[in-house]
Amino acid sequence: MTVHGGISRPARIARVAGPLVRVSGGGPVAMHDVVALGADRLPGEVVGIDGGMLTVQAYEYTGGLRVGDPAEPTGHPLVVDLGPWLLGGVFDGLLRPLAGAPTWLVPGAASDGGKAAVWRFAPALEAGAVVDRGAVLGTVDTAGPVSFRVLSPVAGTVESVAGPGERDATVAVATVAGHPVTLATTWPVRLPRPYRTWHDPGEPLTTGQRAVDVLFPVAKGSTAAVPGGFGTGKTVLLQQIAKWCDADVIVYVGCGERGNEMADVVAELSELDDPRTGGRLLDRTVVVANTSNMPMMAREASVYTGVTVAELFRDMGYDVVVIADSTSRWAEALRELASRTGAMPAEEGYPADLGSAVAAFYERAATVTTLGGTRGSVTIIGAVSPPGGDFTEPVTANTERFVRCRWTLDRDLAYARHYPAVSWAESFSLDAAVIAAHHARHGDPDWPARRARALAVLAEADRLSALAELVGVAGLPPHERVALLAGRLLREGVLQQNALVADDASCTAAKAAALVDAVLAVGERCHALVEGGTPVAAVEEFDFGSLVRVREEAASGDATTVTTRRDAVLAALGELR
Repeated sequence: MTVHGGISRPARIARVAGPLVRVSGGGPVAMHDVVALGADRLPGEVVGIDGGMLTVQAYEYTGGLRVGDPAEPTGHPLVVDLGPWLLGGVFDGLLRPLAGAPTWLVPGAASDGGKAAVWRFAPALEAGAVVDRGAVLGTVDTAGPVSFRVLSPVAGTVESVAGPGERDATVAVATVAGHPVTLATTWPVRLPRPYRTWHDPGEPLTTGQRAVDVLFPVAKGSTAAVPGGFGTGKTVLLQQIAKWCDADVIVYVGCGERGNEMADVVAELSELDDPRTGGRLLDRTVVVANTSNMPMMAREASVYTGVTVAELFRDMGYDVVVIADSTSRWAEALRELASRTGAMPAEEGYPADLGSAVAAFYERAATVTTLGGTRGSVTIIGAVSPPGGDFTEPVTANTERFVRCRWTLDRDLAYARHYPAVSWAESFSLDAAVIAAHHARHGDPDWPARRARALAVLAEADRLSALAELVGVAGLPPHERVALLAGRLLREGVLQQNALVADDASCTAAKAAALVDAVLAVGERCHALVEGGTPVAAVEEFDFGSLVRVREEAASGDATTVTTRRDAVLAALGELR
């Protein structure tokens, strides 16, 4: 960290060039420190130090700033207020609330978040208890099913603890080893929160989306990227995961997206029913909205803000999913910052440390034993929007290096109305082996073989589809025509999902396994019929509609109906001659 010191004269603004401000003078300052600019105290971050001159990138619109205006270094990097008001809230990139009539719309005005409100506190222990750092001192009821847990900042003896009742967020509710503990706390967004032990990911994050859970699963505490061109369904897939995944808390970071799209996302999250509780999905969601028309520096900070919020709830013992849409816009903010500060550009103008920045973001995903001794996780899922659908561009390429799963969205599948448009040919999951072991321990030892067979059927169908375009389906031998049929049944009967049908919007592991087994069994029976002399045309003309429709007609957890439908189709196939 570079430090500028030895200057005692007051800091003054020397130049204003849009959001980039040059400041001269002031006391010791470190890189990434926050500086209050002008009479309105607009926040900005130190991005360069050159002798006695600071380069500051403002987090807000700098209209009205003038040369000679005062600038005051705060002596600390960007920190955010954390408290029970987070759940159900919508915030900007600096975690200032956007809902209601926020005072921060006045330039430079600070927000008290939810500190002005009172919250119902319930103590979890009594005075005299000896606790570790991170121990739960009490809980705060929120609007949703997730209670906010007040954690001890230090280890020691609990000298006092407030009784149950309404408490102000800034008033101490406990004292531990001489340290007062309030409902509200602060944390620097770029500093990962500490934990006791890191664990290898092992438990699957069930998303309810068969294309993901069956073929390319992700573990809790792991990472996934969703690259896809415009119109391929990234936002819809991420919203489905937010609604149906088995995480306790969702942190949705809208980074650099269009304002109208972000408004639609917030509105839909507000209206969606939480399938786990029957309440509002937003009540266990924290939305960080930093749209493309907001300042670039706040956009750059928004992903760190989202992960910091996720780590807070992880330390409370919850499983948290961070959905970043999109990391490409965040990388563009890094590129814009680098160009303004004169950094040496690398590929396509992105800074040379783009890979390091992407790695630092995804490395904050983890399954850990917290300081308080509980187990929690942060799973990061980042959308990538490559220009022109070019998956070789720097952001996509660097992201692929550091994530454990990639769910590539295919333009041809999306245009064919196949949703979710997850490509089985261009996606991967490095978590598949550990998740296979998990399923084996929990009564499904056939999970890896089922996945391998499904991928093999899809790969063979893709190979034959390219050949059929040249010679026609009728020009293929019978067994290859049946392979094409099996691939089509797997795509239409398993991988496709209809978000508008209640029984198909989400799918349990049991139903997904039954669907895959049913389609594979029917495919094998078709192969056997053709090999036994049944004309392939008769097999192709058979009505498989009941098998394809069962994914929508059986309830989300109903594997029995799927098995019954499979048996009926197999029996009908047996009558073919």
